[in-house]
Amino acid sequence: MKLNCVVIEDSSLQRIVITKLVNNHPNLKLIGDFSNPIEAKSCITANAIDVVLLDIEMPVINGFDFIDSLKVRPQIIFVTAKAEYALKAFDYDATDYLQKPVSQDRFNISVKRALEIHQLKREHFEEEGEHIFIKSNLKKLKIFTNKIKWIEAYGDYVKVVTEEDTHLVLSTMKSFEKDLPSERFIRVHKSYIINIEKVERFNSKFAEIGPTKIPLSRNKKEGLIKALYID
Repeated sequence: MKLNCVVIEDSSLQRIVITKLVNNHPNLKLIGDFSNPIEAKSCITANAIDVVLLDIEMPVINGFDFIDSLKVRPQIIFVTAKAEYALKAFDYDATDYLQKPVSQDRFNISVKRALEIHQLKREHFEEEGEHIFIKSNLKKLKIFTNKIKWIEAYGDYVKVVTEEDTHLVLSTMKSFEKDLPSERFIRVHKSYIINIEKVERFNSKFAEIGPTKIPLSRNKKEGLIKALYID
């Protein structure tokens, strides 16, 4: 298992040190490193970020205010030189609180904690997560919405593409869309509904989910940008 990480640290020297720790850990994948939270926000909202390694005292906006601004919070590991913020950090449900300089052993303990929390959340979500029931091949199937990548019009059917399989359901796009959580799914074309959490990149014509390019209607791009919280 690898956790997607972002590092936010205003000191260039400290940022190099922390990103090196991330890159050297087999269970972490560095998605981006940033000198301030403003630069990091678009990356965090556009990608599935599991952990943010976050400094507290930074210019423009501090670490706590940044967390308050997030609609969806990844796990937070504070990395700071100051001890006095520790109690407040755990009021923010921090995964851990690391004081600089950070040793490799202490960093590994923090990552182990983050991995355990991630696994528990995933197991709980799979057991109790949001789901819908579909009828495919004369069977009623329970589909977790977080596993759906996109829905595609297919004649009198809709094609439901998940991380594991593809299902054909006798339905219209309009009817099927009503069963999906609107905060996660968006109609980007007359023939496509996508899970915005699966979008890896997009331009004026396509949204990319893995190797698949989903066409965007001209009047739907703005809605996708808003859904991804990109300013």
